[in-house]
Amino acid sequence: MKLAGKKIGVLLEADYFENEIFYYKFRFPEEGADLHFLTRLWGQDKLTFLGHEYRAPMDCWESFENMSDEELRTYDAIIVPSGMVSDRLRYTEDVEKIPPATEFLKRVFAEPGILKGIICHGLWLTAPATELVRGRKLVCHNNLIGDAKAYGAIYTNEDVVMDGDLITGRSGGHAHLFAKKIIETLSAANQN
Repeated sequence: MKLAGKKIGVLLEADYFENEIFYYKFRFPEEGADLHFLTRLWGQDKLTFLGHEYRAPMDCWESFENMSDEELRTYDAIIVPSGMVSDRLRYTEDVEKIPPATEFLKRVFAEPGILKGIICHGLWLTAPATELVRGRKLVCHNNLIGDAKAYGAIYTNEDVVMDGDLITGRSGGHAHLFAKKIIETLSAANQN
């Protein structure tokens, strides 16, 4: 139980990569973590999202909207998953405003005690706030290398890259390596 007492949030939306999300759903709790899937609920009590590959349904009833700073600080890690999740979450009704999910991510990045995990196309969620990754070492999906460089990030050709409180993974197919690094990092914090 390497993650006993640790709380992890994973952002979720439609077209999620089932293999990745289901891996987290079982792997993190297996180590004792308190796992929460967070989304934008649009005023609903619950939303059911369909996965990308198999159209597998997954319910989500927790929102990052209106989360207090106090509640946010109860999280030890926030993960932006692969696939189309971040693209859907970066929708904004007002094109003059940063998307609510990116605003949430900015708040996460402002908390040094929260480990940030971004894998694959999750990097898209930082596009409206490139200062979050500017000058930081990271890896992303091969299709986003140009994006990472345009954001001012330092692309690093490895499957998993750690830069301080930021852990990044190449693709959803590397979710097991990405999760392993998150588990190792959070469990090391338990020992300190």
